[in-house]
Amino acid sequence: MPPRWPREPDRNDPEYRRIDDRMNFAVHVGLFSAFNSGMWFVDILQKANWNWAGSVTGIWAILLGLHALYIFQLANYSPKSNG
Repeated sequence: MPPRWPREPDRNDPEYRRIDDRMNFAVHVGLFSAFNSGMWFVDILQKANWNWAGSVTGIWAILLGLHALYIFQLANYSPKSNG
């Protein structure tokens, strides 16, 4: 059974923003893993000698790390004031 949000989803709700950002991060980790494992599999299997594959993985890993830093350390999930 999929998880259910106990109330109407609202981006102004701090708890909803937090879980939404973390689910978004999980999707990005999944895409990173799937794409990079496929890329390296083809590179190794076909002996393609893709010199750029390491750069793609490294840059994407840095961006993913920055995303994680923001989500888990820097993001402010306190309630927004209406003033």
